[in-house]
Amino acid sequence: MFSPWARAGLAASAVLIALTAGFLLTSGFQRTGAGGPAYRGTGARPRTPVASHSPSNFAAHQPPARHRDPLSAATSYVTGRSGTVLASVYDIGTGQTWNLGQGQAQAEASIVKLDILETLMARSRDTGAGLPAADSALAQRMIEDSDNDAATSLWYAAGGPGQIRSFNASAGLRHTSPSRCVQCPGFPWPGWGLTTTTAADQITLLQQLFAPGSLLTYGQRSYVLRLMEHVTSSQRWGVSGSVPIRATVALKNGWLPLNDEDTDWQINSIGWISGLGRDYLMAVLTTGSPTEQYGIDTIDGLSAIVWKDMR
Repeated sequence: MFSPWARAGLAASAVLIALTAGFLLTSGFQRTGAGGPAYRGTGARPRTPVASHSPSNFAAHQPPARHRDPLSAATSYVTGRSGTVLASVYDIGTGQTWNLGQGQAQAEASIVKLDILETLMARSRDTGAGLPAADSALAQRMIEDSDNDAATSLWYAAGGPGQIRSFNASAGLRHTSPSRCVQCPGFPWPGWGLTTTTAADQITLLQQLFAPGSLLTYGQRSYVLRLMEHVTSSQRWGVSGSVPIRATVALKNGWLPLNDEDTDWQINSIGWISGLGRDYLMAVLTTGSPTEQYGIDTIDGLSAIVWKDMR
């Protein structure tokens, strides 16, 4: 038997214990329900850039704010330029895509080298074998220096147009047609440059470097991006136009004279731009430029508009 005072004391202790348990339980639920870390774009150049796009880093407390169309202001600019311009931009944070221009698929020139490398990497994943050292050396020359001989060797190593077409179909490229010839009659340059594509398809190809469920492994995606980040300085134009040095740029450019007089140029640029609050993919195809530099200037100017409006 307990005295009235003892019974009162026990009741007070029970209340205190219940309140403490409730507080701990509530605190535990708050920690568990907080979710993963908010997505953050990269700023300074990362050593392994794809790491910032691992699946866990895409979890956020709230959906990211949607952007206005960064290509809307570019319409009048493109109208004043010679030739035909096709462009596409994809925002990694929001998943938004914007397109500019209409027209037929255009020749890829050297941006096809990214398609060659992704096809080659996917084949090595399927066989379970890594990329041979000789092919790795060729891949570095092909992407960083845009070496044509290296690209021809890897075009064959990847399986030629048949395997590239198969990879593209699996990746979702619907309007890209690999060239059927490497030595094409009446054409002095490697024929793989006559592979045709659209800006939207090139965005789809670039997305393979960021999607965890892509046709490439995490290590392969990191490897390809690392090569694209180290393109030789003389070729760092195009989608990098007006992008500050503090941002990360991984790109591949292409340039090809379409006539003997060098008065009709195909100039292309594709890549990933990330930092200072921006994180996007961009692809630009231009045909009909009167000079090589004119086409480069067109894409540089377009890149400057997109960089400014993606903030």
